[in-house]
Amino acid sequence: MTLLVQATIFLGAAILLVPLGRRFGLATVLGYLLTGVVLGPSGFNVAGNTEAVMHFAEYGVVMLLFLIGLELQPSRLWALRKPIFVLGGLQVLVTGAILMLVVWFIFGGKNSSLFGINLKSQLSTSFIIGFGFALSSTAFVLQLLSEKHQLASAHGRDAFAILLFQDIAVIPLLALLPLLSTSGLHDDGEGFNLVYFAKVISVFVGLVIASRFIVRPLFRLIVSSGANELLTAVALFFILGVALLMDQLNISMALGAFLTGVLLADSEYRHEIEASILPFKGLLLGLFFMSVGMSTNLNLIIAEPVLIIGGALGLMLFKFATLVSIARLMGNRVATSIRLGVALAQGGEFAFVVFNTAVSQKVLAPEIAEPLILIVTLSMALTPLAFLILEKFLEPQFAKAQPGREYDEIPSNEHQVIIAGFGRVGQIVGRILRIHKIEFTAVESDVRQVDFVRKFGNSVYYGNPNNPEILRAAGIAHAKLFILALDNVEESIATAKYISRTYPDVKIIARARDRTHYYRLREAGVDMVWRETYLSSLGMAHASLIALGFEEEDATESIEIFRDYDEELLERQQAVYNDESKIIESARASMVELEGLFDSDAREARKKASAEHHERTDRISVARRESNKGA
Repeated sequence: MTLLVQATIFLGAAILLVPLGRRFGLATVLGYLLTGVVLGPSGFNVAGNTEAVMHFAEYGVVMLLFLIGLELQPSRLWALRKPIFVLGGLQVLVTGAILMLVVWFIFGGKNSSLFGINLKSQLSTSFIIGFGFALSSTAFVLQLLSEKHQLASAHGRDAFAILLFQDIAVIPLLALLPLLSTSGLHDDGEGFNLVYFAKVISVFVGLVIASRFIVRPLFRLIVSSGANELLTAVALFFILGVALLMDQLNISMALGAFLTGVLLADSEYRHEIEASILPFKGLLLGLFFMSVGMSTNLNLIIAEPVLIIGGALGLMLFKFATLVSIARLMGNRVATSIRLGVALAQGGEFAFVVFNTAVSQKVLAPEIAEPLILIVTLSMALTPLAFLILEKFLEPQFAKAQPGREYDEIPSNEHQVIIAGFGRVGQIVGRILRIHKIEFTAVESDVRQVDFVRKFGNSVYYGNPNNPEILRAAGIAHAKLFILALDNVEESIATAKYISRTYPDVKIIARARDRTHYYRLREAGVDMVWRETYLSSLGMAHASLIALGFEEEDATESIEIFRDYDEELLERQQAVYNDESKIIESARASMVELEGLFDSDAREARKKASAEHHERTDRISVARRESNKGA
């Protein structure tokens, strides 16, 4: 099979199967793994030489570690030093050490063996298995937390810090593999020596010198020449050159790439380098995961179901328990610790890197690596199920068990204005009202937001605007105006419906997050609805037209035309906003109408300008004739 045919098969399969997997909730990494399984010997066996593909795909790992090094700016590491090095360090060391001992004691007896390979004198194998399992999936976890909007939460921040430390910890793990390959697995090994460390130190010194006196001046030269497309070529040349040098010296290519990235982390061209490498990293890393899938033997699940399925469940339960214990030791609440444990309970993509590199370095036998890779893959596939159990069964218990803070007692008053929601929008409205000496009562349901805004001297009460008792205490019966600035769409709609039905004389001015929210508020009886980003967007568009050379009057007129037309379109779409096809049809038709409207105005403007030009020309001609007669 030619390289062109093989590349076409890989690309076509990835394009088809990875998005299909994403539609069913599978992470991209799992999609690539399943694609490899389909293409490999366990599937249709159309991928060709798996070992050759794996060797080529290793450059994806090289580029990934280069980018990780590129992200490790000293200032960023210092700011996150405690969660990264304390929490992350404890997780990797404790989990890895215990798992290493478990493997050693279970499979290391005199007569014990794992798939026929005795582990009595193979401490290095236990070490690689234990610390390989200690790593979680950076790509998978960050994607899940991002989709669930949990990256900014307490467990999300801790998860990010632990994953960052794990990414760093991969480097010494890979660097140790050549030492382990000569110290424990083979009876005829050469033993430990200092030559390897001497090579690493020499290369590191050489990279420091090269990054300062060759690479950075070269980037400056290319940027000053204007040939920006060569930035990609230089970045690739440097990474691949270092990888080849490392390979020739029998040093880990990934280690060299990581060190190179660290040395360029504070470079002024860091972002350009990252943008240049990212597409190549994505494709080659996808190819690496596909090659892992190709080498996966699915028959092992049938032959050893207890080992594979039990191993995956056991790994997840053990990592969950370890993470919860460490998080509690660090002072986290029980709920936060459990969420963190669920998020990081699976094995990760770097386990594939470590296990496959260990096989190539002859630290790990292929017979052992195959079930390990299956265990990690299955644990990743079970992670969405773990999140589902957390959300359906544990989160409600956390909500019940959490000691709730009592709502504030709102003093009796007859303020004309009530503001529900004192976040970004509510605070600005409140500041304007305060300037004009207009009294208002602000109610906010997020206790953290209440405590935060009170630090700045704002008067706001903790309570739920959906609660009729809170509204009555806030003086809704005497209010003239209700500012509905809640961020949560469903709470906003429920509050609007209640006030429209119960207090029809109170005028509501509401904030809408988007057009659908706008339509629902109108249905709830709110007449004055402001889309929160709308005026800012119009202002930016106006500034853009001015920057592009439009006259102030013309730019203002264009914005007014668009605004009037969009308001009219909102009214027309109100009746059909639940029908997606009709909304799309209406939006397309409106764009054609609006373009025609602007074209018509442009023609009128040209006619007007032409008429004025002719009028000026006629006046000039008359003046000239009069002047000639006088002469």
